[in-house]
Amino acid sequence: MSLLHQPSRTQGAHDARPRDGWREILAVPGPPWARVATDVVAGLGVASLAVATRVDVVAVAVMALVLLGLTVPRVAGVAVQLQAAAGGVLLGAAWASVFRGYEQVPWLDVVAHVLATGALAAVAVAVLLRAGMLLVPQGRRGRCGLVLVTASVGLPLSVLWELGEWFGSRYVEETINVGYDDTLADLAAGGVGAIVAGGALARLLRRTHDDPAPR
Repeated sequence: MSLLHQPSRTQGAHDARPRDGWREILAVPGPPWARVATDVVAGLGVASLAVATRVDVVAVAVMALVLLGLTVPRVAGVAVQLQAAAGGVLLGAAWASVFRGYEQVPWLDVVAHVLATGALAAVAVAVLLRAGMLLVPQGRRGRCGLVLVTASVGLPLSVLWELGEWFGSRYVEETINVGYDDTLADLAAGGVGAIVAGGALARLLRRTHDDPAPR
């Protein structure tokens, strides 16, 4: 299974069959373990939103964003392995925020920015590749370019994250930490996460490209 969740050569035969609407759109072909993991993460996302309604409006907003982050890659057809990994990271980061884990464990905030920004950047680049807006990298230079593109996507995502924290601190919850040092550390962590994610994407694409096609 390609990282980009490319359709198989026999897909044309399936196109003649009646479509099941959203059921077909939300289907996630791939290894059984990855499909199960993706469905479990999606179910946890829906359950988390329901539970968040009993916490507060901030928790609802956070979980709604997480659910959006779970839905977009699924509809876009991103590989299930990436969906499951990114979804798990987003859920973990969201619940850490709801339970004020970042206040109790200061270094957890940096870890969350590294992992979550990297996951979001990887998903965004995978969506762009799936949509044909980026070419699948070829050779070492192409893979280096993919790392740069992923970093270029991740850094603006980090900025948007910080803007969201500022907005939340200003208009929703004053306890959100938006100090100068915290913002710089978060931006740096997000950049590192995006670079690492780009390297992982390049490595996985290389492995997929180099592996012989299954018979």
